[in-house]
Amino acid sequence: MITRVTHMSAQRNVLANMQNNLSAMVKLQEQGSSGKLIGKVSDDPAKASDALTMRRDQKANEQFVRNAEDGRSWLNLADSALATTSGLLLRARDLVVQGSNTGTMNSAAREALAAEIDGIKSALLDQANTKYLGRSIFAGTSGTDSAFDGTDYTFSGVPGASVERRTSNAVTIRVDTDGASVFGSNTTDPNDPSYSVFKLMEDISNDLRAGNDPQHALNKIDTRHAQMTTQAAAVGARTNQIERALETATNNTATLKNDVAGIENIDLAQTIMDLKLQEVAYTASLNASARVLQPTLLDYLR
Repeated sequence: MITRVTHMSAQRNVLANMQNNLSAMVKLQEQGSSGKLIGKVSDDPAKASDALTMRRDQKANEQFVRNAEDGRSWLNLADSALATTSGLLLRARDLVVQGSNTGTMNSAAREALAAEIDGIKSALLDQANTKYLGRSIFAGTSGTDSAFDGTDYTFSGVPGASVERRTSNAVTIRVDTDGASVFGSNTTDPNDPSYSVFKLMEDISNDLRAGNDPQHALNKIDTRHAQMTTQAAAVGARTNQIERALETATNNTATLKNDVAGIENIDLAQTIMDLKLQEVAYTASLNASARVLQPTLLDYLR
């Protein structure tokens, strides 16, 4: 059986094919100019959904990177402050040992030692009130201006309230340091293990000026130094943890960025080649349509 093909149906087919070729060519031109495979969700719903999910995860990891970088700054500053504090305490210990030689020191020498102890106390206060972006690194979540009062040495931080940074969906890392554990918070009882290091320096200075033997302060300095060393070790461990978290979040961000690009971005060389082929196909369809659409009534009457 022979299928009857009318001139009208031939025209429709030619025009439809020509339109399809034109649409394909325009799409390739749009992809080439934008550099993107997916201009709108309807272009490829499945890939568009995957890209949106990956972009969401990428944004989350970028935030984890910022959190880790901020936390690392907190911890690095704490590490520096604790290292300085350690040196100050060891120097104070040396001065106490010197001041214990009561039989060989005159009042001027003892005054010189007392003055240096006063300087150490001030330096310790400066370290205890170290700030990062306006926040005290030793005061926990407290919004106070300083962790320790410069006059009576009271601790104004919030006990047990730590500052944390989220470095992944499941992990948060503490980035502050307990100032009370490092510098002591008890300002009234010299026999309390948590006796304030600032009050201790003040007691040593007073003993030296009064001609008293300050040797009793050695054990207290050692106790405070041991507490500080414990906190420094904890800061070091958390610094290592946050460095690893930062590396992981950075790598994840780069991987997701590449994955999104693999879904969304075109292969430029392939797209150019496809466009050239489509232009040839469109030109051919134009030539074919010119022949099919050409006949008129006059052509048949000739």
